[in-house]
Amino acid sequence: MNAVPRKVAVIGLGIMGLPMAVNLLKAGHPVTGFNRSQGKIDQLVSAGGVGASGTAEAVKDADVIITMVPDSPDIEAVVSGPDGVFANARKGAYWVDCSTIRPDVSVQLAAAARKAGIKALDAPVSGGETGAIEGNLSIMVGGETADVEAVRPVLEAIGSTVVHVGPSGSGQTVKATNQLIVAGTIELLAEALVFLEAHSVDTQAAIKVLAGGLAGSRVLDRKAASMIARKFEPGFRVDLHHKDLGIVTAAAREAGVAIPLGAMAAQLMGAVRAQGHGSLDHSALMLLVERLSGRSAS
Repeated sequence: MNAVPRKVAVIGLGIMGLPMAVNLLKAGHPVTGFNRSQGKIDQLVSAGGVGASGTAEAVKDADVIITMVPDSPDIEAVVSGPDGVFANARKGAYWVDCSTIRPDVSVQLAAAARKAGIKALDAPVSGGETGAIEGNLSIMVGGETADVEAVRPVLEAIGSTVVHVGPSGSGQTVKATNQLIVAGTIELLAEALVFLEAHSVDTQAAIKVLAGGLAGSRVLDRKAASMIARKFEPGFRVDLHHKDLGIVTAAAREAGVAIPLGAMAAQLMGAVRAQGHGSLDHSALMLLVERLSGRSAS
C-alpha cells in the first residue's frame, strides 16, 4: 500500500541527496529541493521535482524537511538565521537531518528545533551513492518514537532498513560507529588485496571464496572489484570519511572509550588525504597500503 504523499523539502542535492530526492519523487511525494549549485537543482527538476531559490523558499510549505550536507558547521548554517529552516518552516513540520555530524551538535540543534515548534530527528544514512540510487540505504534514527513513526513512510522511500535507535543524537552516535567499522574493514581489505597480489594469487578467485566465508562483508561485495581495478570514483569521498573519523575519535575520547584500531584507521585516512587523494573514494586507502609496501607506481 502506498503511503499518503507528504510535501518534502530536500536541502543538499549532492552525491547522496539528489538520488534520495529522486526516490522520494518515485514514491509519489512532491519534492522541492535546494542546492548551492544550480546544476543539481536542474537535475531534480528534470526528474519531476521543484527547484527553490533558497532554503527559506524550499521549506515554507513542507511537511517533512530533509537536510543532507557535509558537516556540523554546514547544518548549523542551513537551519539557523533569518533564511534558515527554523525561521521559515511551518509549525509542526518534521526536520530529518540525514547528514553525518557530531552527536552533541545534533542534540543541541534538536532542542533548538523544538523551541521553534519543529519536530527534529537525526537520521544519518549508510550505503553510499549506490545505496542512495537503489533506495536501499540503512537509516539510523534518533528522536521521539511518535515522530519516527510519523515520517517512517518517507524514510522507507529512500531506505530498506529504518531503525529507531534512541533519543536525539543516537542516530549520529550509531553512524559514527558505522564509519568506524567501515574504515577499518576497507583498510583490512586493502591490505588483503595488496598481500594477495604480492603473492601472485588470482585476486578475483580469492575474493569469491573469501566472500563466501566469515571474511565476507558488504564492504567486500561492493568495494573489492573496483579496488582490484584501481578505480576510485567517489561513492563516499576520503575527505568525508576523514571528517567522520574525527567525530568518532572525539566522541570516544569524551566517553573515555579506547579505540586503538579505530584511531589507527583515522590516522591512515588522514594520511591518504594528505597525499592528495581527498576527492577519491574511501577505498583509495589501498593507494596508501601500496605506497607503504613499496609497490606504488609513484
